[in-house]
Amino acid sequence: MFSILGLILSLIIIMYLAYKGYSTIITAPIIAIITIILTTGFNGHLMANYTEVYMSGFANFIKNYFPLFMTGAIFAKLMEEANYAKSIAHFITQKLGKDKSILAVVLSGALLTYGGVSLFVVAFILYPIASMLFKEADIPKRLIPGTIALGAFTFTMTALPGSPEIQNVIPMKYFGTDTFAAPIIGIVASVMMLTLGMLWLTKRAKSAKVNGEGYGNHSDKSIETDYSNLPNIFSAILPIIIIFVTNLFFSKVYYENIDGSYLSEFGTTLSSVSGTWSVIIAIVLADVFIVLTNLKKIKNLKSILDIGVTNSFRPLLNSSAIVGYGSVIKSLAVFGVIQSFIFGISSNPIISEALSVNLICGLTASASGGLGISLDALAPTYLHISQALNISPEILHRIASLSSGGLDTLPHNGAVITTLAICGLTHKESYKDIFVTSVVIPIFVTVIIVILTSLRFAG
Repeated sequence: MFSILGLILSLIIIMYLAYKGYSTIITAPIIAIITIILTTGFNGHLMANYTEVYMSGFANFIKNYFPLFMTGAIFAKLMEEANYAKSIAHFITQKLGKDKSILAVVLSGALLTYGGVSLFVVAFILYPIASMLFKEADIPKRLIPGTIALGAFTFTMTALPGSPEIQNVIPMKYFGTDTFAAPIIGIVASVMMLTLGMLWLTKRAKSAKVNGEGYGNHSDKSIETDYSNLPNIFSAILPIIIIFVTNLFFSKVYYENIDGSYLSEFGTTLSSVSGTWSVIIAIVLADVFIVLTNLKKIKNLKSILDIGVTNSFRPLLNSSAIVGYGSVIKSLAVFGVIQSFIFGISSNPIISEALSVNLICGLTASASGGLGISLDALAPTYLHISQALNISPEILHRIASLSSGGLDTLPHNGAVITTLAICGLTHKESYKDIFVTSVVIPIFVTVIIVILTSLRFAG
């Protein structure tokens, strides 16, 4: 019991420090050491746990996902530099009109994230356009963060088949799947999240209008954005199409028909790495395409590549730090108690996986970090149990990805804090809508999917 209380205390501390803005890169190893002291006393071999356990988890996450973070960050910077991201968002908003401002911003965010643009970058791109549209339609500015969250932090991040976002990539390593795993489940979940989120935001906007609340008295200099001379929409979406088609070809055609036996020399199998390889190849080809077709527009390629690589470091290291912290937690005897508790709730791997991923993502305030921790500890067990129940690895992949997009966006989540800062709003003003669109609705949808999927295999 004392060990469990010590673990809970350490989690409270790491959440509190994250909420206060302290970097997890610094706090995670410190709290990991404190956790060892709280749960084992001073007999826990502190330095050995730091260098051999914490840093092993930290380094393994970088080994597995650095190429994805780096190529994705470069892609986002190139899309920004070529004005493709702005062109996509502006095209959608112009076609839908100001009376569909909320839907326009949501769809813009969805298309950008589905194309591989980082959640943080999407917030920067969408805010000026959302501000302009919401002001013209006289919709309260406080609804902008929730609208951005629905488009960028929900269905395209975890549910939509083929998404190159890291939350849809991490499960591939553990289940030998690809980003298109369980497409029907993913599509159904996506439609549900989008529909429920739009119903909520539309209701909020109508209530504000009835109460006479308009955009509000805000000085938004960033609204004054030049939308002239943007590239045409076909040019703008072509890199996203390249990612989708290339990823689909390599994951579903090419790697399904080659001999991967040589990988035994490297201690792995083709099914474990082909999904990640497909996404990396797809993003690299899209990066090269943007560079070659924008040689005149891109004045300083070296600077753009440097910025893209630099932009990948912070989110990568933050996630790695959380995974390192999780590696220490996983090594403690108390983790076995927690694991037994989770399995005690249900022997069904679908239910158990959904619970464990959601809880750990919530405790760490990181979808990617929590997902990595959960699957690293529990994926082999889920695979073993699911085989007896005839549950495919693709279903486990999709449930894991869906579950990572629930409790992760609590108030101390990095993407939440960044989005509110970009919009110039506070938690008090706007977090309620972020909470409903990116926590309540995704969890509700995941519960429905879990129930329906479990009933299918129970029958």
